[in-house]
Amino acid sequence: MKISPDFVQEIKFRNKIDDVISSYVNLKRAGSNFVGLCPFHSEKTPSFTVFRNTETYHCFGCGAGGDVITFIMQAENLDYIGALEFLCNRVGMQMPEDDGKSETVKRSRFYDMNREAARFFNKSLYSDAPGAAEARKYVFETRGLPKSAVTHFGLGYAPDSFSALRDHMRSLGYRDEELAEGFLCGRSNKNGGYFDYFRGRVIFPIIDNIGNVIGFGGRAMGDAKPKYLNSSDTPVFKKSRNLYSLNFARTNCADGLILCEGYMDVIGVNLAGFSNAVATLGTALTEEQARIMAKYTKKVIIAYDSDGAGVNATKRAIPILSDAGLEVKVLHMEGAKDPDEYVRKFGRDKFRALINGSSGKLDFLLNSVLGKYDVNIAEDKIKAAEELCAIAADIYSDIEREVYIAKIADVMKIDTASVKNDTERIRRKKKYEAKENEKRKIVMATMGIGDTVNRDYAKYTKAAHAEESILGMLFMYPEYIEKIRNGSIELSQDDFVTEFDRRVFAALLERGSGGGFGMLADAFSPEEISRMSEMQVARQALSDNSEKVLKDTIDALREAAKNYSHNATDDLDAAMRIIQSKKTKK
Repeated sequence: MKISPDFVQEIKFRNKIDDVISSYVNLKRAGSNFVGLCPFHSEKTPSFTVFRNTETYHCFGCGAGGDVITFIMQAENLDYIGALEFLCNRVGMQMPEDDGKSETVKRSRFYDMNREAARFFNKSLYSDAPGAAEARKYVFETRGLPKSAVTHFGLGYAPDSFSALRDHMRSLGYRDEELAEGFLCGRSNKNGGYFDYFRGRVIFPIIDNIGNVIGFGGRAMGDAKPKYLNSSDTPVFKKSRNLYSLNFARTNCADGLILCEGYMDVIGVNLAGFSNAVATLGTALTEEQARIMAKYTKKVIIAYDSDGAGVNATKRAIPILSDAGLEVKVLHMEGAKDPDEYVRKFGRDKFRALINGSSGKLDFLLNSVLGKYDVNIAEDKIKAAEELCAIAADIYSDIEREVYIAKIADVMKIDTASVKNDTERIRRKKKYEAKENEKRKIVMATMGIGDTVNRDYAKYTKAAHAEESILGMLFMYPEYIEKIRNGSIELSQDDFVTEFDRRVFAALLERGSGGGFGMLADAFSPEEISRMSEMQVARQALSDNSEKVLKDTIDALREAAKNYSHNATDDLDAAMRIIQSKKTKK
């Protein structure tokens, strides 16, 4: 779909950036701008700034930046066209007519493809397909699910066959390449043939908040490995940014979300009358998933398995959820390994009591440490105290930290002042290490080391710096681009040394910068757009961005490019001399 700059401008005019972002971030005025906690990374001090004069945003912590279109792309996990549609719907605008070749059509086709696959899996559960009888026994007898639950969650079965799904989907007009891209089929490295990805597994469709099937999870029958198999990322699915059953839980989580480990735990908890349960999708909890939960609730109750792996996963999840601003509680289960088993053994009332009596995160961490040591033994007591002080040192709130220090002192029978002194010592050490790490990052960023967006930066630091200054001014002043086009300002792609900046310049020449970053969001990744935002923000901070400064910077770029060419020859000659001298010595 070809989107005109005028249409993009109209979308942005009707969707004021501070109005849109304030739905996601608590913004406070800071002069002519707004600031708030960044929604794209965890932070305690606001570094996320919305610039009203340029209708852009930039986070000085993680580097995320762009305009209202790129913000919606990141916040709602949408592609370029999806973000435009979202903003159009927000203000009652109509998207231009589709020519049948756009990303919108592709995305819609993937949704249709997944829906047809889900229907196939569901029908296969009740069929005579290979392994279906065993799957029914597992679902209805072993797990004791009523048919209503199977229907509600859309459960199904992938026949134990290499081509059952593929044959069905091809009969509906879907191509092998599409099925592979949607992770419904795999492709053999040996003969290049396609085969069903899910085979002999109970299937759990993953559904987004508006009812689209976006992926699948498959549970093996018997002892087959891996026990669970999940869709990899596809054009409509990012497992790190989605949660199982959030489509149901998001409207029932005023009192909190119950975070489970697996699909069956979510379903079992739902059957007990708790429809506010969700689960991660075959991966450890991510910051993105925590921030998604924080959009719908203020409290999360972790209900992971009670085994060692579950306890360790809980420990990892607590800081991630806390950093997202969520109150964290932990379910302590005895007599069952997971929520599904607990509900089936003890019933919904006992489970409700378990939720009501869930411990705070600090009590959980305290008990998990004390469970490892015998504090009657001096060495164990010292180790336990060190671990507890390290936990206390990570607590951001002064009041919360003081309360926890007092509790450690009481439980361990240690003087409160001693616990506080050790905790503060650990905090000072961590602050120093963080400061030194930040310094290293700044130095590396300045030198371009580890730059994943502009990989040429480290090789051509001076030229790359000039390039970014030039592009920053072009983003600020679209009229400069017009002067480059008509020859009033001499600048071409050949003047650029780094491939990334050359590509940005080419896009600006073609499209202009009047439409903002949103006009480039279909051709560049969010990380690349954020880098462009950094360029503009850096120039905005300077008082002189005149045409003379632009021309002087272009001259500096050309001079730097000459020097790099010359130095490269010198370096090559020097390297050859060293190699030759070593040969002579031999």
